[in-house]
Amino acid sequence: MVEVLSLASPYFEHERIRTDRLSQRSIMGKSSSQTTSSSVVVAQESSDLSCAPQILWFSKPAEKWIEALPVGNGYMGAMFFGGLLNERLQFNEHTLCSGGNKTGEMGNYEPLGDLLISFPDAHAVADRYHRELDLDKAISEVRYRVNGIDYSREVFASYPDRVIAMRLSASVPGSIDVRIALSDARRLIGEPARTSAWHGGLRYAGKIANGMSYVVEARVVLDGGSIRVEGESIVVSEADGVTIFLSAGTDYRLDPASGWRGESPDTWIGTTLDAAVRKGYAVTRGDHVKDHRGLFARVHFDLGDHDQCSVPTDRRLDDYRRGVADRGLEALLFQYGRYLLIASSRPGTVPANLQGVWNQDMKPAWYCQYTTDINIEMNYWAAETTNLAVCAGPLFDWVESLPAAQRLNPDPKLRTPSGWIIYSTNNTLGGNSGWAMNVPGSAWLSQHLWEAYAFSGDQTFLRDRAYPMLRELTLMWDERLIEHEGKLITPDGWSPEHGPVEQDGRVILKEADRTPRRGVSYDQQIVWDLFTNFLEASEALGVDRALRERIAERREKLLGPKVGRWGQLQEWMEDVDDPANRHRHISHLFGVHPGRQITPIGSPAWAEAAKVSLNARGDASTGWSTAWKVCFWARLHDGLRAGQLVRQLIAHTLEPNLFNTHPPFQIDGNFGYTAGVAEMLLQSHMKDEQGGWLLHLLPSLPPSWTDGSVGGLRARGGCAVDIEWRGGRVTRFRFRPAGASIHPLVTAKVNGTDRHVRVDAVWHTA
Repeated sequence: MVEVLSLASPYFEHERIRTDRLSQRSIMGKSSSQTTSSSVVVAQESSDLSCAPQILWFSKPAEKWIEALPVGNGYMGAMFFGGLLNERLQFNEHTLCSGGNKTGEMGNYEPLGDLLISFPDAHAVADRYHRELDLDKAISEVRYRVNGIDYSREVFASYPDRVIAMRLSASVPGSIDVRIALSDARRLIGEPARTSAWHGGLRYAGKIANGMSYVVEARVVLDGGSIRVEGESIVVSEADGVTIFLSAGTDYRLDPASGWRGESPDTWIGTTLDAAVRKGYAVTRGDHVKDHRGLFARVHFDLGDHDQCSVPTDRRLDDYRRGVADRGLEALLFQYGRYLLIASSRPGTVPANLQGVWNQDMKPAWYCQYTTDINIEMNYWAAETTNLAVCAGPLFDWVESLPAAQRLNPDPKLRTPSGWIIYSTNNTLGGNSGWAMNVPGSAWLSQHLWEAYAFSGDQTFLRDRAYPMLRELTLMWDERLIEHEGKLITPDGWSPEHGPVEQDGRVILKEADRTPRRGVSYDQQIVWDLFTNFLEASEALGVDRALRERIAERREKLLGPKVGRWGQLQEWMEDVDDPANRHRHISHLFGVHPGRQITPIGSPAWAEAAKVSLNARGDASTGWSTAWKVCFWARLHDGLRAGQLVRQLIAHTLEPNLFNTHPPFQIDGNFGYTAGVAEMLLQSHMKDEQGGWLLHLLPSLPPSWTDGSVGGLRARGGCAVDIEWRGGRVTRFRFRPAGASIHPLVTAKVNGTDRHVRVDAVWHTA
């Protein structure tokens, strides 16, 4: 028998229901009066342990936020706790930011509220408890038995209907007795909005410090039973089933010209909920599953090991840390990253932030917004490779708003003769922290627009969206570069987030140093990448020939990567790297990943120096840094080391619900892991002898992944790739058209041999 503490009382200040009909029954030999309200008991775990490889499941309720299960539709995110006496659904709205549009007005991404449900005292003791998140359906569920009655709760966040839906069910009619309330998260700072309750609904509205308005509304629909209002709560008695639809919004608008404000959410929330109620739960659920699977089911990944999926996920993670092999968990975490991206970034939303769209703290770590020296970029590395290109749309929208936002900011440090630059940390309102200028950050962000074209071949997107930005930033950097010993170097860069300083007559590396320096490797490699993307884009469009010729000459004059005194790839123009440095940022390897300047085939000496640098940095680090190292070793074609980093990340940087942690929780580690695994299975960033993309199958397969299959990964050039392998070697594969402009013949590296293969969806044997 497992005792599980109930959720903390501050979230459940309303009175719990005590119904005579249930509380007088004897349960497991104890009456409810013998069970304190401070604890619940799971008397028997669920026996329904069917092996489902894409399910996270637990045998007890979540006690902490990092044990709860996430659902989201981009517009909203919610954490589902699955409590017995008290259910908490903590939720966020994607735009609720307390900042402004000036330097120093960073603000925070704030939580919005909680949906709270209280159950009778009889629910304090339950058996057959099971809590899960089904990644394939994007539905979270809890089920258990009390006094012979089976209860279940199901939660999902619908993108088509823009609601979060919850369904409460019981196996015996008339068995559902609950109290339902909404609680404004601003209670945490003593400023909660008052909740209005009426027959079938709950609502609150307010404003945060910067004047942004918000509205939260829920509708409660009964199957049988009765409903009444008590204060700010709704009380349901003897219902057969209960459906709750929840929606929320603000008056935010991603438009600097409008001051980042648009229509009041009052204009649409009511009609949105009315529509959901008319559709009903079953139809809303079906539309949600169809929409989610339309994205999630594009990629499958199977390593053939499902023995552990009948073990609760938290115990499974503990077993992994003790050395139990679990390839199924490694594959599950890959798909979890895809699930989280679908849930936190959809067309019409702002980009996924440092925690995706999930946060419970009024003052979260690093503002829970956008850091441009790695984190926001890492969030989207897997979008193209794992067939979720549509999820990158919010990133493009936000990036395209930044030039106007920078011009509206009166900060003189943001003024440039051409182009635009950014600080390292930014919000959705045009503001920033003012902590450090990340001059090449705009060029790094522009890489994502180029990659969208490289993977899709969409000439319209290239002409109308990617190329204008690439051209503008290329002209800016053409102006900024200076001559040094016959080479072109950047004049005032940095290597996030540290630097060399002189102390007591010697050079040391100082954490958080932001002293501007010339020719820093991070800057040089990003400019090389920008120039390369511009050259290929202008050639693809057949425009700007004279400028293309000039930039090609300028790129050749750029100071390239340098190998230092101990064989490392230098981080700075000066050879001052410390082999004992274990810093989390490895920015001087941008050219390995996500760039393409350094490859084992095209530049083996630089690739070897990159390995020396990585070995010196070590494997142990923060979650996101470990994920980046998976990507590095994959690009360096070392499957053994990439596999070791996979195990390092899972064993040391995951929370019980598989959220990745810095610490604390940072979702970029989840996304970076998924991107890294994709790089281990398929790479397409290098070119063949004819200038086309080279598709490299299983370039960095770990020895432990002996047999497996993957389907639906995307390669540059516009094709989807399916691979099967046995004994570490490809057995068969196929390339399927998956883009706007497809070359019918591609070069593929299969088991070490280059082959010319048609993109025709026909299986080829290796």
